Amino acid sequence: MKSFSESYKDAGVDVTAGYKAVELMKKHVARTATNGVISGIGGFGGLFGLDMTGIKEPVLVSGTDGVGTKLKIAFLMDKHDTVGIDCVAMCVNDIICCGAKPQFFLDYIACGKNFPDKIATIVSGIAEGCVQAECALIGGETAEHPGLMPEDEYDLAGFSVGLVDKSKILKPETQKAGDIVIGIKSSGVHSNGFSLVRKIFSVTEQNLARHQSDLGTTLGECLLTPTRIYVKAVMKLIDTVTVKSLSHITGGGFYENIPRSLPDGISARIDRSAVQVLPIFDLIAKTGHIPERDMFNTFNMGVGMCAVVDKNDADKAVEAVRSAGEDAYVLGELVESEEGVIIE
Repeated sequence: MKSFSESYKDAGVDVTAGYKAVELMKKHVARTATNGVISGIGGFGGLFGLDMTGIKEPVLVSGTDGVGTKLKIAFLMDKHDTVGIDCVAMCVNDIICCGAKPQFFLDYIACGKNFPDKIATIVSGIAEGCVQAECALIGGETAEHPGLMPEDEYDLAGFSVGLVDKSKILKPETQKAGDIVIGIKSSGVHSNGFSLVRKIFSVTEQNLARHQSDLGTTLGECLLTPTRIYVKAVMKLIDTVTVKSLSHITGGGFYENIPRSLPDGISARIDRSAVQVLPIFDLIAKTGHIPERDMFNTFNMGVGMCAVVDKNDADKAVEAVRSAGEDAYVLGELVESEEGVIIE
């Protein structure tokens, strides 16, 4: 007998909408299939076989995150095909900081009402993120929560697992004064600091649709620009030079994230004049009258990832990242200090 409950539907949960959403998303999930995928979506668990070729001591690295209040922009613009990329990026960009290559991803979508076409559109973005990260989307959950959130809203989170040989885990303790900090460019605000962004711009449909000459697009399109996924660039970088540490620049900006990968007694001195600040951050600072210290302590400022390498490897590191399709440049160097980050 086909599953259906009129009583449950009257309470706000339509299980048939869930089945339709799964059918619609299957074509997107299929794009992400890798050799490790054993089971399709729809089971009680996603099965994945790890390729241990050349790995002596396998270590699994996991990460989980969500998109945050950037979703409010997607709601106002009724544009839902890119936030899934953000969700994948926020997870995989973290686990690569250990030197791990992402293997698979799972998503969780909680919604006020399950509109199958909208859910499938969200998943299309998740699938695109997984393709960019070269990992498989092997499962997920869509939960209909009537009464908990408005019908037209949803929340989105994810979880990813990566694999690295124990001997190849990055070793931040090897960092020393004189090492070079390489910055890998971001695509914009990424998926952090949006509570402040929304306060500054008092976001409405009208404000988001307004063209900004200094941005070259509308404010809404700029803010919804997906987070860059750095998997390919970082894997190429690790294969090319000895990478001592990596820092994913998310909420907390430079001042919070870079010190997370530094040993005691070592700080990163960033050349302020070298930072290629994107126009959106100039607009945020100007519109909100935000002090520069706060900007660097909230946003990525145009730098989505930092890598530390020996000074003799700096040029090769920059070229490796660029050859993988991302832009990179020298940001500064490590110094003996307890300050964590020095921007001058």
